[in-house]
Amino acid sequence: MTYAEQDSGPATPPDAAPEAAARRDWAWRRLAPPIGPLLLAATREGLVQVAFHADDRTTRRALTRLEQFFGGPPLTGIPHLTTATAELTAYFAGELRSFTVPLDWSLSSGFNARVLHALADGVPYGSVVGYQDLADRVGEPGAARAVGAAMGSNPLPVVVPCHRVVASDGGIGGFGGGLETKRLLLALEGVLPAPLF
Repeated sequence: MTYAEQDSGPATPPDAAPEAAARRDWAWRRLAPPIGPLLLAATREGLVQVAFHADDRTTRRALTRLEQFFGGPPLTGIPHLTTATAELTAYFAGELRSFTVPLDWSLSSGFNARVLHALADGVPYGSVVGYQDLADRVGEPGAARAVGAAMGSNPLPVVVPCHRVVASDGGIGGFGGGLETKRLLLALEGVLPAPLF
């Protein structure tokens, strides 16, 4: 089964777009895994964005922002995009536990980037971490709420596993892709039981 789809149709203006940067090569693709459509974008440095719920409208908005951020239209392909597609397809098939695709962190900075790096480097497949514990890991013990905001800003969900961050009270916490998506990802990794139907 193939999950990938390339589309380079015209984009419509978003509500807000990041500041424009110097021209950088980038490309994109849609993937249709069991959790719903994802938009993947990559530069020559690595995977730069994974966006949930990538229907046509969401895709157009994301592409407009990326085109403005990278200073021009997408190319037809980037090698890291092919790698990301193959690895995510294997992950959703239960055949991959650790991503090796290089990551381009240019859509994240400051505290959020520090937290996301700690998450990517220190919370492996099949495990979870609390918001407070992640705040402690980055040397900001009073920043559990800010860690939640960092998870919401994650430009690389699934690959940078914000679904593995849970509430200290035993709840699964929030998730930008929706709680049902978070439950499905945690079930895929064996943290939660698989849904019955």
